[in-house]
Amino acid sequence: MIPQDKSDAVAHALDAAFGISTFEDLTQLTTGLSTALVYRIVVKSRPYLLRIITSREAIADPTRQFACMRSAADAGLAPQIRYTSIEDRILITDFVSARVFPRTEALVRLPEALKKLHALPAFPRVVDFLDFVDRYIARFRATNILPESETGELFRLYASVTRVYPRNDADLVSSHNDLKPENILFDGNQVWLVDWEAAFLNDPYFDLAVVANFVATTDAEEQALLGNYFGEPAGEYRTARFYLMRQVVNMSYSMVFTLLGSSGKPIEPTAQIPIFRDFHNAIWSGDISLATNETRLLYGRVHMAQLLRTLQSPRFQDSLRIVSNHSSAPQPIPSA
Repeated sequence: MIPQDKSDAVAHALDAAFGISTFEDLTQLTTGLSTALVYRIVVKSRPYLLRIITSREAIADPTRQFACMRSAADAGLAPQIRYTSIEDRILITDFVSARVFPRTEALVRLPEALKKLHALPAFPRVVDFLDFVDRYIARFRATNILPESETGELFRLYASVTRVYPRNDADLVSSHNDLKPENILFDGNQVWLVDWEAAFLNDPYFDLAVVANFVATTDAEEQALLGNYFGEPAGEYRTARFYLMRQVVNMSYSMVFTLLGSSGKPIEPTAQIPIFRDFHNAIWSGDISLATNETRLLYGRVHMAQLLRTLQSPRFQDSLRIVSNHSSAPQPIPSA
C-alpha cells in the first residue's frame, strides 16, 4: 500500500519517531482532494497519521506546509507532530478519532479556533486570493465549459466585488484556507484542524466564509459566528465585508470544482442543481463525499447557482455600497 519507492523512507521515519521501523496495521484514508497519500498507521498499539506528499506543485511545498502545521500544533490547533522530513516529503502526527460535531457547538468552537489561528505568527504569503480566483475564471472561460450566455452576467456582477473589496496587507493573517468538514475534526472535547497544504497568509474573512457555508444556516447563525469570532456584534461594515467574501468563495469553488469535475469538457447547462444549503448539510453530515468527479462537478454547479442568486439580491448591492463607502472614507492620521 505504501509506494515501493517510499518504503525505506517510511521505515526510517518510524525508527526516528518511535525507535521501531515496522508497523502493526495500515489503512489508507481516501477523503479529501489532496494528491497526498494519507494513512492511519498503528505503531506500538497506538494509531498515528502518516502523510506522504506526492505532488511537486508549489501549493504542496512541504517546507511551508510543515512549518504552518507546526505553528498550529504548538498552539493546540493541530495534532502533535511526531516526525517530518522535507527531503522525503513525509509527515507523522497523532491520529484524531473524530466524533460527530454538532452544528450548534461548531458555531461557538470554530470561531474561537479561527481567532486563535489568525493570531499566529505570519505564515508565508503565497498568492493574492482575489488574483487566484481571477486566474481560475480565465481558465474556465477559455475552456468553454459553459456558454457565455450562461455565465456572462455572473462574471459581470462578480467584477463589482473585486472592484471594491479591500486589499490591505495589514489585514492579512495566518489562514488555513481549506476548512471543509474532513479537515475539521472534533474528538468530543477539542477541535483539531488538519491538512495544512493550502495554508498561507490570507484575508481572515476567507476562513470565516468557508466555515459559514457549513455551519451558518440562517442570518442569526451568521451573526452568531461573526460575534463569536470578533468578541462583539460584527456591525454593518464587517457583516458586509464578510458577505462579499462569501461571494468570492462561491466564485472560487464554482470555478475550481467545475473545472475538476468536468475535466475541462463542456457540460449540460440545464442539468438539475441541488439546493445550496441541502448540499452543504449533507457534506457536513458525511452523507456526500467529494471524492468523485460527478460530485465535484455538482458541487461547482451548486456554488455557481448560489452565487448568481446572491449577486442579484438587494443585500449584495447594500454590501457593495457599505464596503465601498468605508474604503473611500478618509482615514485618521496616526498620532506621532
